[in-house]
Order: sequence, then structure tokens, then C-alpha cells
Amino acid sequence: MSLWSAFCYRLCRYVLIGPALWLLGRPEVKGREHLPRRGPYIVAANHLAVLDSFYLTRALRRQVFFLAKSDYFDRPGPVGLAQRWFFRGVGQIRVDRRGGPGAAPALTAAIGIIERGGVWGIHPEGTRSPDGRLYRGHTGAVRVAMTTGVPLLPVAITGTGPGPGRRWWRRRVRLEILPPLDLTAYRAAGPHGTRRATDALMRTLAARTGQQYVDEYARRRPDHGLAA
Repeated sequence: MSLWSAFCYRLCRYVLIGPALWLLGRPEVKGREHLPRRGPYIVAANHLAVLDSFYLTRALRRQVFFLAKSDYFDRPGPVGLAQRWFFRGVGQIRVDRRGGPGAAPALTAAIGIIERGGVWGIHPEGTRSPDGRLYRGHTGAVRVAMTTGVPLLPVAITGTGPGPGRRWWRRRVRLEILPPLDLTAYRAAGPHGTRRATDALMRTLAARTGQQYVDEYARRRPDHGLAA
């Protein structure tokens, strides 16, 4: 992490964003004992609202890097400059898919985060849930975990999405960090193991969040980031 990135991260965490997140959601975090004490790892969480990634970073007490499509970094002018500063400050890594097929550039960027000893955060659904249900996960998190051998920890998030009659001052955000998935059996299953492991990841999240699981991909929002 560069000095500038570290400065932006701390400014956002302790001054600009962190205190506001606490006031807005009074977050409760369980399962921090499952986090590795050192070294790289992957956290994969369900996705209900824009603030999920911010609460995830706050819960881990360590900078978490996410992948973001290059469009977010290409806006011209002062607004674009401020937007780039913000995204880099909160750990967004620019990925340009125009030069590569499918998810290859995203997976390469994710592996780079791991090789530098960082923490990669991902929402396997690839976009926010349109209706509060949990949708089929993309396989990127499992693929990177199997390639690099680092731990993959599911994180169940509740309380960030809209709810009937819910007032913002009554919101209570909860994050539960679960033990790393055991991928041993899935590695032995060959090419089908990646899909099976991803399905197991999503069903684990559904069981903890109480969301209804939908075995199909959620429709990608046009203004959203990317999924590996």
C-alpha cells in the first residue's frame, strides 16, 4: 500500500466515513476470531446495499481492496478527480476489461492483491440484490482462493438493505465473519468443484442471513462495479 493510499484510507475510515457509518448503523460484528492474524485472505459477502463494502472494511479493521470497473476512474474534470481520490482511498482497484476476455483481467487483479499480502473483498452476486433475496454467486472468489491457497471467509451482512417501515435511526447493521471454507474436497472434484464450492459459499451465506436463495444470477445494475 502506498503512503498516499494509506493516508486516504485512514482519513476515510477515522474521519470522513467511519464515524458516519457507526451513527447510521451502529454495527455489531461477530466472528473476528476467524480472521487470520497476518497474511492475505479473501472475504466474500452478500450484497444488499451500497454501504456493504464500507461496513465490511470497518469490521475487518484492515484495508480491504475491491475491484471496480474503469468507468468509475475515467470521469474528467474536478468531479472526476474527487471521485478517483475517493475510490482509491476506500480501496477500489481499477480494472479495465476492454483489453481482456471475460473475467480474466479481474481475476489477475485479484491475484495481484493477494500476492502483495492484501485482503480482497468481493460480493460474489456481482450486484446488489434487487429484492432482498440472495442470488447465485460468480465463481471468482473460489477460483482465486484455489489458485493462491489463501483462506476464503464468508461474511453474512444484515441490516443494510431497505425494510418496510424501517427508519434510519432504528437501523442496526450486523456482520458475522464465518470460518474459512474448507475447499479440499472441491479441489479434488476437478472443474466442477469450483461451481460446487461457490454454491456452498452462497448457501452458507443464505443460512446465516436468512435470505431466500435464488439459483440464478441477479440482473447486473448498469451503474454497478464488476464481479470476477
